[in-house]
Amino acid sequence: MQTVIIVLVLVAVFVFVMLLRTIQVIPQAQAAIVERFGRYTRTLNAGLNIVVPFIDTIRNRLDLREQVQPFPPQPVITQDNLVVNIDTVIYFQVTDPRAATYEVQSYLQAIEQLTITTLRNIIGSMDLESTLTSRETINAGLRGVLDEATGKWGIRVNRVELKAIEPPTSIQDSMEKQMRADRDKRAAILQAEGERQSAILKAEGQKQADVLKAEGEAQAAVLRADGEAAAIRTVFEAIHSGDADQKVLAYKYLETLPQMAQGDANKLWIIPSEVSDAIKGVGGAFQGLAPKIPGPADAAVTAANGTTGVERRTERPELDPE
Repeated sequence: MQTVIIVLVLVAVFVFVMLLRTIQVIPQAQAAIVERFGRYTRTLNAGLNIVVPFIDTIRNRLDLREQVQPFPPQPVITQDNLVVNIDTVIYFQVTDPRAATYEVQSYLQAIEQLTITTLRNIIGSMDLESTLTSRETINAGLRGVLDEATGKWGIRVNRVELKAIEPPTSIQDSMEKQMRADRDKRAAILQAEGERQSAILKAEGQKQADVLKAEGEAQAAVLRADGEAAAIRTVFEAIHSGDADQKVLAYKYLETLPQMAQGDANKLWIIPSEVSDAIKGVGGAFQGLAPKIPGPADAAVTAANGTTGVERRTERPELDPE
């Protein structure tokens, strides 16, 4: 009885193992390579699959999603004989599990070595400055070569990126100095340009201010001349309308004499002949108005007329000061 139980247990274990080897569950976005007696038979896709136990074997399981594979820094020599270290990142995807399994021994190692050799070929034809400024060109060249070479391996290279390009330390110091000098130069140029623009604007502003000031002074001079001309015209018309005689003109000459003598610098001034004639006229006018002292002849005339000379003079009409 115990022997029967042991046999049944062994049969159940065998059946369970057979079921496990017969039923194969493949996750999504994966594939499995099935070999029968060491020969490729078929590719198992995602889902539940049935295989013959002990006859069919799973050779390899492959991930069909896009994968990212970074590679360590590689020393590369440029055209101008400078060694730079370049880090690369490859984005690829397995499109044919059978080719990825049987066409190449290790597609990751093959992609890495192909990337290094292609990168050295591309960088070897470029100088350091072109290498630092032509990442897109290098990426496109790498992707084209890798995609063409890995196509027969069942691999599609989607993108190739350069993570870092590190030149030697001495070159980095020189580049930093050159960059600093360029920035100082640009700063000096910008400062000089700003000062130039400021000077131009100041000159333009001063020019406009001078023009406006000159125009204002010219207009003021014109208005002042017009005012003086109008004043002279008014005085002239008033004099002619009033029919002023020589005495009034002489009086006006005398009024202007103090104005002619004003000022600390006026040490010597000349009286025109017209002023001398006017002063004589005024003197004669005032002499005619002064009281006369009677003499012997005047007394005789007074006695004959029956009145004094003073009284006769008082009978003369008074001069109008106007």
